[in-house]
Order: sequence, then C-alpha cells, then structure tokens
Amino acid sequence: MGTDVHLIAVARSIRTASAAVDRGRERIEQLEALWSRFRPTSEVSLMNAMAGMPVRVSPETIALVERALDGVRLTRGRFDPTVLGAVVRAGYDRTYAEIDPDAVPDDGRELGATRIEIDPDALLVRLPGRVGFDPGGIGKGLAADIVSHELADRVAGICVNIGGDLRVHGESPDGPAWGVEVEDPFGGGPRGVLSLADGAVATSARTRRVLRDGGHHLIDPATGLPSVGGLASVTAIAGQGWMAEVLAKASFLAGADEGCGVLEAAGVDGVLVLDGGTERRTPGYRRFRGAEAA
Repeated sequence: MGTDVHLIAVARSIRTASAAVDRGRERIEQLEALWSRFRPTSEVSLMNAMAGMPVRVSPETIALVERALDGVRLTRGRFDPTVLGAVVRAGYDRTYAEIDPDAVPDDGRELGATRIEIDPDALLVRLPGRVGFDPGGIGKGLAADIVSHELADRVAGICVNIGGDLRVHGESPDGPAWGVEVEDPFGGGPRGVLSLADGAVATSARTRRVLRDGGHHLIDPATGLPSVGGLASVTAIAGQGWMAEVLAKASFLAGADEGCGVLEAAGVDGVLVLDGGTERRTPGYRRFRGAEAA
C-alpha cells in the first residue's frame, strides 16, 4: 500500500501485546502482497494485466472488490475504483517516492466499475477490457478493518493506522475511548481530537500527495482530472475503515457545497476544511469531539 503503518495493542502483558502487533504487521504485509498495484506479482496487478479475462483470486481480494463496488453504489459513482487510467495520466504511475514529474504516461484505460464481474464461490474476478482496478485508499481502510477484526479477540484494545486510515476497537492505553487527532491539511496543529471507542476515521486531502503541475491524486471520475471543489481536506468518521475512506473521498469530490450532504446521506459524520481554512461540519460531528463524545 506504499505508506506508513502504526499498530497499537492494549493487553495485560507485554508479550501478548507484542505478539498481536507482530501478527498485525505480518497480516498487513500479506495484504500488501495481494493488493499493491506497484507489485507485478500481486493479484490486483494480475487482474489489471488480464483485463477482459476471469482471474482466480484470494477471498481477501474478493472482499476488496466487493467493498469497492459497495462504495460505488453508496456514493452514486463519486467513488470509482476504476480511475486507474486517469490516476496514471495525472502522474501517479508508481509509488509516490518514485514519481517522475516530467513523465506523462497514458495506458489508455477507461472507467468501468459497473461492468466488473465477481463470482465469490469460484473466487473469480473479471475486469472489463481496457479497465484497470486501483485499490488506492479503500485497500488501506479495508486492511485496517481486517487486522482490527482478527486481533480483537487477542487483546483488550487495538488501533490500526495505515497511512491515515485508522480503525480502533476496544480499550485505549488511556481509558475506554481512543483519541484521534484531526490533521490540518495546511501543516498546522491538529484541528481537534475525536473520541472513539469502536470505529474508523479517514482523511482525504489534496495537500497530502502533490503530483505534476501542482495537481493531486484525488481524481474526479466525472472529469478524469484532479478535483477542484474548493476543499483542502475531508475527514470522515464511520463504523468501518473502508467506508470512512470511501466517503471521505466522495465528499471531497462533491466539493465544498455538497460534501457534508454526501456524508449525511450515508449516515456518517465528518468535517470539511475549505481552501481558505474555514470548516464545515455535519450536525453530528460534535458528538465525537473530545469530552463531548463521552
């Protein structure tokens, strides 16, 4: 997934906590090997290379594609996992650290999420021809969900943070709820602290990954170009990491005027930071702010 990972486990013994963290790290590496589009041997890379043909994949990859298509339906197409061609044309054709700002790749891929075919029983996925699948942020969110779920019975509490897609469950080191800072997209101090006992937080920000000519990696499926909706970032709070990621991105792409409506329509809360630095919040956002959330 090409990003930093932080794991925190709360347990009665250091040995138990260390074993849980080691298992979580191992599991994330397994998912990375399955889903990274920057690894030619991954199942996602194989799906893309064999677009038009059915490909046998793991149950984890079936779950990834299913959640991605759920995201398309949930956001009415604002989230689209098949923007790979547009992402590559924007310059994100390799890991962020390796991007060449002077390269202008174009692999000719098109949108086509609604035409992806899945056979969960046979573990088969078929991408339409000339369509590429980019797990992007939803892969980080789903990986955090999977690791949190698998470790929940081993420890009293767990926090899985994969590149800013954060999933918490159970006790925190300091009490019953976890404190999650809301990042300032302009590099200032935190814009507040959210309090969660069990849930997920994800942020989409145009300032996080800047590509050629000052563009960013948040591609609007409607235009094939980086979004220009007047937002610097969106932070979404949801029950699952994959959903928080999908809705943060969809809200960002909806823009300053409609972004809160996207979150509210899905029954989640969040905060939008506009280009000028002001904020717009969903009505329920205050429930998660520090002492108010208790």
